Amino acid sequence: MTRLAFIGFGEVGQTFASGLSGNDDVQVAAYDLLFDDAHKRGGMIARAEALGVRVAADAADAARAARVVISAVTAAAAGEVARAAAGYLRPGQLFFDVNSASPNTKRTAAGHVAACGADYVEGAVMAAVAGPGLKVHILAGGKAAPVVAEILNALGMNLTPAATEIGRASATKLSRSIVIKGLEAILVQCAAAARAWEVEADVIASLKRTYPGIDWLSQVEYAAERVGKHGVRRAQEMREAAEMVADLGLDPVLARAIADVQEKGAKR
Repeated sequence: MTRLAFIGFGEVGQTFASGLSGNDDVQVAAYDLLFDDAHKRGGMIARAEALGVRVAADAADAARAARVVISAVTAAAAGEVARAAAGYLRPGQLFFDVNSASPNTKRTAAGHVAACGADYVEGAVMAAVAGPGLKVHILAGGKAAPVVAEILNALGMNLTPAATEIGRASATKLSRSIVIKGLEAILVQCAAAARAWEVEADVIASLKRTYPGIDWLSQVEYAAERVGKHGVRRAQEMREAAEMVADLGLDPVLARAIADVQEKGAKR
């Protein structure tokens, strides 16, 4: 029996738990701050219980018997969650941080976890989880990455150990995200301007002539859907990308502008 814990039970945690539900070889516990929110806890707890997930009283309770503790919160909370985890993790436990945080944030988090004797592994989720679900490709980094990959891949996940050095997996993801989230931001603003001037069809036709291999209308619609639904979270990710760029001595203005467009385009 493999015991897992999720710290954070949002889209990623629920998607993974859904993929694991019905597997008799795994037991899952979870804790999310919204479990303590009087207005939102009912729906959150109902979803967890429907997936066969034990609702924990707090993060320490969720992690108590877990072999792998998966941190799936937000980029902004990733460091604090790792710092707090150092107070309840035990030697031999594996802390798998799948948050979209900067390489330096991941390195600091690894230091917190290592101080208590547990093993820290960074994870970089390389695509939106909604489509592939449990099979979404994840790069894993750290000395214990092969161990986490062996455990979770046996349960149907799709981890690739990418490096022993903490930060490389996250650098791969965030560098890619500058392009992916940047294209979304470009398309959202392009479409808004074109519609305002009633030239959207002409713009799409021109783009097709320049880049004939791309279905531009579908890309515009997809970008609007992703930004509208996930713009706040994607903005947080791009601010982590900006931090990475700034740490390298480069100008982070582009990544920050992408973050602003993503956030303003989100439907709250």
